[in-house]
Amino acid sequence: MPIYVQHEVLGSIPDVFNAEAIWQAPGLALFSRRPLLRDLLERSPREHKGRAATRCFSHVTLMLPQEEVDDDYHLTRGARARDLAQTLTALHQKDFGDLLGGDQVRYDVTGTSSLAPGEIEVKFGHAVYLPAADEKILYNVSVSRDSAIWHPVCPIYPNQRLALIGGEGGEASFVASGWPFGPDGAILIINDGPDAPPVVQMRPKDAYDCRFDPRSGYYTIKSLRETPGGSPRLMLKIARTSAAAPRPQASAAADTISINPVSAAVRDVQAAPSAAIANKPAVWQSRAGIGAAPDMTAIPVSHKPVNNAGESDATYAPVSQQRVSLVALAMPRLSRYRDTGAQAMELPFSRALALCSDGRPAISFVVDAADELYACTAEGRQRIAAPATFTPVDTQAIRVLAAAPQMADRYRAVICLAQPVGASVASGARFTFGRNSPMLAALRLLDSPRFLKRSGDANTASADRIGLSRNAFSFEATAQGYRIGRLSASQALFHLDDKLEFVASIGDAGNDAPYLLPNGHHLVAGHYVLRFDA
Repeated sequence: MPIYVQHEVLGSIPDVFNAEAIWQAPGLALFSRRPLLRDLLERSPREHKGRAATRCFSHVTLMLPQEEVDDDYHLTRGARARDLAQTLTALHQKDFGDLLGGDQVRYDVTGTSSLAPGEIEVKFGHAVYLPAADEKILYNVSVSRDSAIWHPVCPIYPNQRLALIGGEGGEASFVASGWPFGPDGAILIINDGPDAPPVVQMRPKDAYDCRFDPRSGYYTIKSLRETPGGSPRLMLKIARTSAAAPRPQASAAADTISINPVSAAVRDVQAAPSAAIANKPAVWQSRAGIGAAPDMTAIPVSHKPVNNAGESDATYAPVSQQRVSLVALAMPRLSRYRDTGAQAMELPFSRALALCSDGRPAISFVVDAADELYACTAEGRQRIAAPATFTPVDTQAIRVLAAAPQMADRYRAVICLAQPVGASVASGARFTFGRNSPMLAALRLLDSPRFLKRSGDANTASADRIGLSRNAFSFEATAQGYRIGRLSASQALFHLDDKLEFVASIGDAGNDAPYLLPNGHHLVAGHYVLRFDA
């Protein structure tokens, strides 16, 4: 593999801010002196013809002991670091001016805690790039072990050709958090400019499988070498910034010096947009009496009640032919139910991506009282935006969809189940769905206080109490589809098509006539997205 980053640690330097002591040793003791920065640049040219150098590297990163850099920043506001970079720039131009080829000389002085006193770490090479003062970031690169928690790695600039990413102790230009592939592996990103997509290659090539998933928008990298714990993997995301400008033209009129006394991490936080809440909802209602108890569902009352006279929960089923499946869970906007004490709702999924109520989940999705959406794994907790796809395990993926605009005042997102839960129903009979209905009770996975966190000592209310009435709706399988009847005035019902696209709100404008739901389409009631199949 070519050497993309020349890396060396220079030792025994009494004053790490002395540019002459770093550049070249004094006197003519050529055979006894240790190699310094000038020697390293001379021995490793950027281009050469035969043994003669025709071009040299012009971007150099200098890392000093962190304590020295901190002291300089505290006492002189970084003046010694700036003088060091300026003096090295002048020496670089003086000794290698005929080999620059119009390139700007740039030095970056930073601190690192891994160096001992009197040591300096030097990096330069094809994959070492220092941006100009006015150069905007083109891409932000981040990595993840579980596709949920992303750690920033580095920016890529329009004029930057290469970036080499690896682990601690390797020869990469950037270190990735949680690097699983050892010191010999590396990710090479090739940038051909703003008008061409970046190219990702692994080094060494034959040791890794690297695939890009356009749906999720990231690369999945797996080692082809078998290990006792399974093949390690890493996800890589290259996100283009909205402020990326066209490729700037390099100017050789003046040299640019970049001084960073303390290195700063590049942040790539996925910020979920917040939506305005138009109406203030009702809250827990108390029972008026045993015989005429009002619905205690915490849901805004915005519909007229339906006349249920003559309807009954039939228990006779001829032959089970039709099927109702729970395919997704709708995450509510908890800000609508603030007066109920609801602080957070959490949906944990096991390594099989099935909803679990105990044990250590592979991934959890959380919505808080401010309607912020988070993904939580063993790596930590991070705010996410919908739509998104997560692969915490290799076998399956789980999708998070954005709520349709017509549902956004009630719902924050829709979590698609990797393993839908189904139940058979009979045609010619009418059934009900709700908190008090035994029919399809197995589909109500959130009928537990485990998933809802409330303030105060009392935390025994089922998560179904938010959004789902005791008797939410009735359904009857017919030859044309399913006949849906809303049974509670406060129950919101939404019709989604076979692709989970919004179709209509059932029962709007006081229209509680039976609604025909085509086979294969979906109904949203409370937290549940149900598919009705023939």
